Amino acid sequence: MNGNNLLSPNSAPHSDVEDIKRRSNYLRGSLAETLQDRITGSIPEDDNRLMKHHGSYMQDDRDLRNERNKQKLEPAYQFMLRVRAAGGVVTPEQWLMMDRVAQKYANGTIRLTTRQSFQLHGVLKWNMKSTIKEVNEALLSTLAACGDVNRNVMCNPNPYQSEIHGEVHEWAQKVSKHLDPRSRAYYEIWLDEEKVIDSRETEEQEPIYGPVYLPRKFKIGIAVPPSNDVDVFSQDLGFIAIHEHGKLIGFNVAVGGGMGMTHGDPKTYPQLARVIGFITPEQLIDVAEKTVMIQRDYGDRAVRKHARFKYTIDDRGLEWFVDELHQRLGWKLEEARPYHFDHNGDRYGWVKGSNGKWYFTLFIQNGRVKDEEGYLLMTGLREIAKVHTGDFRLTPNQNLIIGNVSIQKKKKIEAIIQAYGLTDGTQYSALRRNSMACVALPTCGLAMAESERYMPSLLDKLELILDEAGLREEEIVIRMTGCPNGCARPALAEISFIGKAPGKYNMYLGGGFSGNRLNKMYRENIGEEEILHELRPMLNRYAKEREESEHFGDFVIRAGYVKEVRSGLDFHE
Repeated sequence: MNGNNLLSPNSAPHSDVEDIKRRSNYLRGSLAETLQDRITGSIPEDDNRLMKHHGSYMQDDRDLRNERNKQKLEPAYQFMLRVRAAGGVVTPEQWLMMDRVAQKYANGTIRLTTRQSFQLHGVLKWNMKSTIKEVNEALLSTLAACGDVNRNVMCNPNPYQSEIHGEVHEWAQKVSKHLDPRSRAYYEIWLDEEKVIDSRETEEQEPIYGPVYLPRKFKIGIAVPPSNDVDVFSQDLGFIAIHEHGKLIGFNVAVGGGMGMTHGDPKTYPQLARVIGFITPEQLIDVAEKTVMIQRDYGDRAVRKHARFKYTIDDRGLEWFVDELHQRLGWKLEEARPYHFDHNGDRYGWVKGSNGKWYFTLFIQNGRVKDEEGYLLMTGLREIAKVHTGDFRLTPNQNLIIGNVSIQKKKKIEAIIQAYGLTDGTQYSALRRNSMACVALPTCGLAMAESERYMPSLLDKLELILDEAGLREEEIVIRMTGCPNGCARPALAEISFIGKAPGKYNMYLGGGFSGNRLNKMYRENIGEEEILHELRPMLNRYAKEREESEHFGDFVIRAGYVKEVRSGLDFHE
């Protein structure tokens, strides 16, 4: 079926967010004036919607809400600021800048995200401009880190295949830059560029996005087999690097993945991207651009929770999308090439890359970089950055690789690692090393339950069960989120918990160890006692009855705990 025979939904009634974007004069709105208002620490909701495209949105500290309300004070408004670097690679100088602004303007911590970005929390409205300026002076950006545009392009940070990683990372940077919004609003508001009086009277500013941008966010990731650490099937658009004899020959293209859903709404569901063909590296940017433009033209602009690319494809069919893509490209994708994924986690400790440089993967629980009593993680990394001449790589699993370490610098960095007790996680269970959690409370306004603050204590209790069962070194992927929006990609985990209410979670089982299968709900609305009650016999049975090399997610399906789910359309059945 040809896309031209289907009406675009853009003629349907638009949501209020679409109207805000349309009136915004290419993301300007009244942000510049709002930021000057010293009477309140908040900004109006219309400007908050636009602020996302600039890399930030307003939050408040929910731990303080009741107390401030009693004191008749406005909530403790603050801003989360997301800083992106395509593929998550930054220089030591950029790391030191992030450390500095975290201390100066934020809450003194850095959060490494599941999309290889940085997050700063607790930035006050009057410090936003200074913070964003310092970020840009270090040649990083917050532009398009949130909002209805293409987000940070993820890229496998694999330290083993250094040459292939380098090439793939270059392509990630190119596609990211190509899909950046063209509006000068960001530069005017935050970086004091001369203001365009009315951009609507000048030439079109957004050749890819148009004046109302995309219906919802759009995510791209590039995986390098055998590692699927970017969870390529969770992406709106995924590229799987195909390499032969150490050379990159092209990419398989996968479309229509996405993690978010809404509790109690079976029309919403997580979905896996599907592979549709193969392209050469030089065709990657063209495919990315045309795919984004198809979503721009056909995505649902009336109902935001039905606006992601996965619904556009599922509503119209994969064949429709491929036909539309081929028509816009003017050429056809080749048949997909064979590939194989065997894991989606990180490999910790020191590894020598094929380029002769060294790489140290550091375990950072839930991506939070901070100093604690007895563990000065932030200070240790600051000291490493002062002497390091390679790079830092944020992994898709919220960990950190100290990359491209020369043999001369290795001893010095190793000494700092030892001095500060920085860990590759070997003292923890393999379950903890394969865990992820979103931020959730107290800052995320969407959180229904704890996640980052609770996950470590739940893992403490689960590790006791693992020890009983002899499974401490068995790799099992476990993830937790405070709501069903899917920031830690919970629908792909072998065990996952999605917040339902304070202290209550829906428990899911059966995701694929290499990120190639969705999980399924096993128990609804349960607390810690029920979680441990359910998992203890299950893990003990797995220890006794598993087949050779059988992963936990495969076992729970074979043992009949849950059914296998290969498509989001079957997620709720």
